[in-house]
Amino acid sequence: MALLLAGLAAFFLADMGRFTSFEFLRQNHEALMHWVAGHRVLAVASFAVLYATAVALSLPTATFLTITGGFLFGTVPGAMWVVLAATLGATAVFLAARTAFAEPLHRRAGPTLQKMEAGFQANALSYLLVLRLVPLFPFFLVNLAPAFLGVPLRTYVVATLIGIVPGSLVYASVGSGLGMIFEQGGTPPLDLIFEPRILLPILGLAALALIPVAYRRLRSQQD
Repeated sequence: MALLLAGLAAFFLADMGRFTSFEFLRQNHEALMHWVAGHRVLAVASFAVLYATAVALSLPTATFLTITGGFLFGTVPGAMWVVLAATLGATAVFLAARTAFAEPLHRRAGPTLQKMEAGFQANALSYLLVLRLVPLFPFFLVNLAPAFLGVPLRTYVVATLIGIVPGSLVYASVGSGLGMIFEQGGTPPLDLIFEPRILLPILGLAALALIPVAYRRLRSQQD
């Protein structure tokens, strides 16, 4: 955890954010595409490591990097590498937080946290899928909260792997058309995911994820 916090501080102190801008991509468009075309495997590996590290450090770069993945590799391949790398990085910060803070938090919180934990664990997969699918919850917060609620590692990984697929595809598709946007002198629409034609199907998936929760509660009331 100390290493992750140090990396987060170094990102801001070294002003690394200047490399995570669309202006940077615009200026280096041709060089990046040429490098990816000539070093595909190295490019994929470098991107995956960079993305996983950014997620593990909780850097505010997820949307930009997801668009960059679509820009460099295309919609489906870019989204695939994003999902794998993001899951790896999220798992790292989940394990770090659970190791560093879960036990002290449990000792201080007492029965209140235990009650929340029991309710969350009973439907952990459904709740996590909703948190991952709905683009209203900060990604770094969803990475951390389950670590304090006793969510099993396997459940956390599966929910993350599945839940971030729709959003990753949306932003990777934006990235795949970034070259044309640059040629027209425009900027990518970062709020695309909130358009009704995209948001409503995602909310529908979130509602489906809650069906097991509603079913269990209905059966509990009947019993």
